[in-house]
Amino acid sequence: MKRAGQKGVAGTDAPGTSQTSKKQKTSLYGSGFGESDPCTSMDWGSLPHHVILRVFQFLTLVDRARASSVCRRWNEVFHIPDLWRRFEFELSQPATSYLKSTHPDLIQQIIKRHADHLQYVSFKVDSSTESAEAACDILSQLVNCSIKTLGLISTAKPSFMNVSKAHFASALTVVFVNSKSLSSIKIDDTPLDDPSLKVLVANNSDTLKLLKMSSCPHVSPAGILCVADQCHGLKELALNYYILSDELLLALSSEKHVDLEHLRIDVVSENPGQVQFHTIKKQSWDALVKHSPKVNIVMYFFLYEDEFDAFFREETPVTHLYFGRAVSKAMLGRIGMNCPRLIELVVCANGLQPLDDELIQIAERCKNLTAMGLGECEVTCRGFIEFVKMCGGRLTQLSIMEEVLIPDSDYSLDRLHLEVSKHLGRMWFPDMMPTW
Repeated sequence: MKRAGQKGVAGTDAPGTSQTSKKQKTSLYGSGFGESDPCTSMDWGSLPHHVILRVFQFLTLVDRARASSVCRRWNEVFHIPDLWRRFEFELSQPATSYLKSTHPDLIQQIIKRHADHLQYVSFKVDSSTESAEAACDILSQLVNCSIKTLGLISTAKPSFMNVSKAHFASALTVVFVNSKSLSSIKIDDTPLDDPSLKVLVANNSDTLKLLKMSSCPHVSPAGILCVADQCHGLKELALNYYILSDELLLALSSEKHVDLEHLRIDVVSENPGQVQFHTIKKQSWDALVKHSPKVNIVMYFFLYEDEFDAFFREETPVTHLYFGRAVSKAMLGRIGMNCPRLIELVVCANGLQPLDDELIQIAERCKNLTAMGLGECEVTCRGFIEFVKMCGGRLTQLSIMEEVLIPDSDYSLDRLHLEVSKHLGRMWFPDMMPTW
C-alpha cells in the first residue's frame, strides 16, 4: 500500500531512473507519439563519412557545394576523391546562353585540389568561341590528371571549330600525354588533327577502346589508320566516311586487333553535287566481318539523291541505316539486294512513288530486319501488309506515319491496323507524328 503523497506508476519516474536517461529518451523519440523531429534530434554532423558521401552523390553540384558549408565534417567529405572521379564542366556566356555555367572559383578549386582525381570528364559548351577557349584553357591545366574518359560537347553550333587549331591541339596534347590510360574519347566537331592523334597513340595505345571523332576535317585517312594500326584494343569507332578506307578496314581486321563491336560512319555532303564519294571494296568489308562477325556497322546518310552512286552497288555488311534526307526508289532497291545483315532501316523521305516492291524485297532478303521507320514516303496498304506478313513477329519496332499509307480496294486504314497487329502479334497503330 502506497503512503499518502507517493506518486503512482503512471506519470512518475520508475525507481532508479535518472533524469539523464529520460532526456536521452526524449531526444531520440520526441516528447510523445508522432512528435519525432529527426532534424533536431539527430546530430547530422556526426554521421559517418560513407553515409555523407552517399548523400552527396545524389546531389547536384550546386546543392553539394551548399551542403559542404554545413560543418567542417561535411566540408571534408566534399573533397573526398570519390566525389571527383566524374565531372562535367559547363561553360557558357550569360549574355548568349540559357545554360548554367560552372562557377570559375569552383573550377580553380577542382584544378588545384582534384585534377589528379578526375577520371571521367566532359566539357559542355554553348555556341560561343569564348566558352570553347575556356574549355581549352582548363584542359591545358590538367597536367596531373589520370583521365580515362574525355568528352567535348558543343550544345549548339560546333564552337570548338572556332578555336585555333594550335590552341586546341596544345590543350588536348596535355591530356593525351599526362593521362596514359585514356579508354574513351568523344570529340566530334573539333579541330583535332593527325599530329594530335599520334600523341594520343604514343601514350594511350594499350588502353584506348572507343574513339568518336566525326566531323573533324583536319584528320586524314592516314591519321585514323595510325590509330587502327597501334590501338589493338579498339572496340568502338565513329568517323566520317571520307576517312574510311580499304586500308583502315584491313587494319581493323588484323590478327592483333580485338573484335570491333561498333563502327559508325557519317556520310555527309556539305556542298551538294560537289563531293565525289569513293567506293569501299567488298573484300575489305568481308575481311572486317570475318574478323569481327558480330560488329554493328551503322551508317547515317545526309546526302542528296544524285550523290548516292558510290554506295551499295555490291554486298555491304551494314546493320543500321538512317537516311536524313530523301532517298530514291533505286537506292532502296539496292539496299534490298545488297544489305543482308540489315537490322534497322529509317527513311526520312522518298518521293511520290509507292515503295511496295522495295519493301517486299527488303523483307525477303534482309532476314535480320527488326526495326523500320518511314517518314515522308508512300506505300499502299496492300504492299505494307505484305511486307509485315513476310517479316512477322521479328519486327520489334515499326514506326510508320499515317500519311505514308495509301488506302486501296483491299484495305482501308481502319482495317489495316487490325491486319498488321495480327501479323506482329501485338496491337499496332500508325504514327500521327515521327517517333525516331
